[in-house]
Amino acid sequence: MSRKPVPAQAGDRARLEVIFDRPQLLGQLFGEYDRNLIAIENRLGVYVGARGNKIVIEGEAEAAGRARDVLTGLYNRIVRGEEVDAGVVEGVIAMSAEPTLDGIIRTDVSAPPPVMIRTRKKTIVPRTRTQIEYMHALGSNDVIFALGPAGTGKTYLAVAQAVQQLIQGTVQRLILSRPAVEAGERLGFLPGDMKEKVDPYLRPLYDALYDMLPTEQVERRILSGEIEIAPIAFMRGRTLSDAFIILDEAQNTSPAQMKMFLTRFGQNSRMVVCGDPKQVDLPGGVESSGLADAVRRLEGIEGIATVRFMTSDVVRHPVVGRIVEAYEGDNA
Repeated sequence: MSRKPVPAQAGDRARLEVIFDRPQLLGQLFGEYDRNLIAIENRLGVYVGARGNKIVIEGEAEAAGRARDVLTGLYNRIVRGEEVDAGVVEGVIAMSAEPTLDGIIRTDVSAPPPVMIRTRKKTIVPRTRTQIEYMHALGSNDVIFALGPAGTGKTYLAVAQAVQQLIQGTVQRLILSRPAVEAGERLGFLPGDMKEKVDPYLRPLYDALYDMLPTEQVERRILSGEIEIAPIAFMRGRTLSDAFIILDEAQNTSPAQMKMFLTRFGQNSRMVVCGDPKQVDLPGGVESSGLADAVRRLEGIEGIATVRFMTSDVVRHPVVGRIVEAYEGDNA
């Protein structure tokens, strides 16, 4: 590696060494063209150099310690056979600010993560502290409100939990819903039949499903009715039993729509309501967001959990977090 150490900065500096016992795994650890190391350097302001199976980290003492924890945590994930991509790297870097948190460094690499979701195509582990809280809530509460900005994993993790429960047989159906359009679900002006009208608005839910299950399984389960993806208007008058139910973009429901949706809840079901209270696109004349109204009324009731994600929980490309911060700052 030809990168040069970062310039000296104020504060105590350190030079740390880490030796990994499986040098054949270092290619995965470093990433293509050392992109994982570059991400660590850029985010933490350190220099990372490699000689054989030894890694040298130079920089401000606290940052160097975090970089060591990040590399150790990523290496242990690789040893366990877990995927390490750019999102995982960014998540572990963020979580390294709390080095005592379970999931950053576990010397027993044979032990499973403290919380995980297994689907047909991947095993999902939390990338931030709030995701750990959320994944625990998904497994232990009847109704979960997930609030926060885009890119924090609210819907993705809910779909993953739903798929896991469907595979395990603890629920019989997956029902994924969202407001079909922001302006009161006025679909008549769109071309095509009803499915063609609403599918573009439900595409994020399809994308998450295809990330969890093989394509043929998704299509077969949709045809059989095990998986249903529909706009919230289609929920009226139904009782949803033995189902895992997800409402996405819930900030764009009216209080009446939200009450209707929540009261569809049936026996042996779980319901997750996801949304960003700061991104309400309701048409003029709607008094308030059904999501904010429901959280105000229901937070603290037994069996109902509320998980709030922050900008720091964004696990998409790091620029997404900076974009969210910029817009939130402008609205402050």
